[in-house]
Amino acid sequence: MGAVATADGVVAADTLRITEIFYSLQGEARTVGLPTVFVRLTGCPLRCLYCDTEYAFHGGEIMSLEHIADQVAAHKPAYVTVTGGEPLAQPNCLPLLSRLCDQGYEVSLETSGAMSVAGVDPRVVKVLDLKTPASGEVARNDYGNVQYLTPNDQVKFVICDRGDYEWARFKLDEYTLGDRVSDVLFSPSHEQLAPRELAEWILGDGLQVRLQLQLHKYLWDDAPGH
Repeated sequence: MGAVATADGVVAADTLRITEIFYSLQGEARTVGLPTVFVRLTGCPLRCLYCDTEYAFHGGEIMSLEHIADQVAAHKPAYVTVTGGEPLAQPNCLPLLSRLCDQGYEVSLETSGAMSVAGVDPRVVKVLDLKTPASGEVARNDYGNVQYLTPNDQVKFVICDRGDYEWARFKLDEYTLGDRVSDVLFSPSHEQLAPRELAEWILGDGLQVRLQLQLHKYLWDDAPGH
């Protein structure tokens, strides 16, 4: 049954506010290039300077968890990514993640790292984005999340400049991230840092990280719904 906000604006316990649900190719992380259903939740407490999903800050449609699951199932996917905004800003994200895992999908969560991942279902692949200084939100990083990372998870750094790169190198060593997770992703901020320049820094320093380009920005020019 679809959910509706009550007269006082309170949203029912089994619902989430959703910006979009769409089927596309995964643009980043370990499953890049694979057909994936994306569930984009509305709202984010951060305001990163390079944000490419500002349209998800407000609005959206209130949907029941059942309705969301039905929409996902219609695509018969193997992979589902729950993203935002910041999906963990809505508490009902947690039961949605578990429900999707129960349905047999490989589920990943894209999260800013500013909110606790302690309650995330252990079957979910956490893609934790540690915010660099040039993001404007470095102070929002919750480093307590590092203890909850597993070898099934990934950590992402969006690199805007050389200062960000050196900061990310330090965090890589400080938290021994290469030993904690399956992949550490260094992603050049689109149109701020040339991918080749970041590639040369990585090779020059012999870092054991994965250079990540955002495939969807090259295929669909970062249009919503892709």
